[in-house]
Amino acid sequence: MSINTDSSKTIEETSGKKRVQLTPEDKPLDITRDPVFKAVLTRETPASRHALRFLVSAAINQQVTVISVIVNEPPVNDIRNRQIRYDISVRFNNGNLGNIEMTVHPNTNKHLRQEFFLARLFTTQNIKGTDYDYTDLRPAYQISFLGTNFYEDNALVHRFEYYDKENNLSFNGLTSIIDIELIKAEQFLTKPVSEMTPIERWSVFFRYVQDPMRRNLINEILNYDEGVAMVTTELLTVSEDDIMRARLESELKNELDWQDGIVSAKRAGYKQAAIEYDGILRKKDTEIRKKDEEIQALEQAEQERQRQAVKNLRGLGLSDEQIAAALNLCLVAG
Repeated sequence: MSINTDSSKTIEETSGKKRVQLTPEDKPLDITRDPVFKAVLTRETPASRHALRFLVSAAINQQVTVISVIVNEPPVNDIRNRQIRYDISVRFNNGNLGNIEMTVHPNTNKHLRQEFFLARLFTTQNIKGTDYDYTDLRPAYQISFLGTNFYEDNALVHRFEYYDKENNLSFNGLTSIIDIELIKAEQFLTKPVSEMTPIERWSVFFRYVQDPMRRNLINEILNYDEGVAMVTTELLTVSEDDIMRARLESELKNELDWQDGIVSAKRAGYKQAAIEYDGILRKKDTEIRKKDEEIQALEQAEQERQRQAVKNLRGLGLSDEQIAAALNLCLVAG
């Protein structure tokens, strides 16, 4: 299959197939940004559709021959009209279903979100009617490319299915959650491209396609992997769209403005809390000082009263012993 590219791109002949190559002048957009990821992989072009097929095949570790995109909005080629989707939903040639998403900064509730949308996808299957039963249900996959390290190991891919953990017994269910942590692609940088698995090549591509220092390695992958070459062709096309770049800049601005607002509000809250806490402490200190002064004044008044009483009783001719007994005091002669 030939990939059409414009005249500015270098084309190499490999195994009878023309593969796109990245030049030093190419500045592809960050395909790990969700809008770019979706724009590249949901275009109504043969290269985009086949690239999606290769990517899903690599993720689920089995060949998929045909894929149709199940959209929650009308598919369009014009990026100007493309709206943000939560994910890319696909149906395989054998009826299986899949959700594919790029999540560079997943939140702490990622697992619940994945389980929720996978369940929704699985239950979209219609088995109503006298000609269907539960055995007509097809497998469904939730495939997530993650930009952070969620699992404390070196495994690039984690596949989750229902099982009895106490007895290590598989449920043999039809739903699977597949997580690919792109940050772990670094461990494959020194591995020969021919020895990489398909998902390893895709992961290295996703993480390092913008890195000029890794351009030779990326071009090796493009020579070797037809699917990655196809997605690169689409990525370069999308990257030339000034409106897409403007949209990404606008999204980045909105994201930073939102983040700035949140941080500023937090800092203002901390500052206000510190002021209020300081006020509480000052008020408490004032109350304590006032109470101490009141106690000290009472003590001084009591001492003065006792001194006056002693003086008065002495004036009546009483001895110190008689005064001490009368006032229950311990008097020092003098």
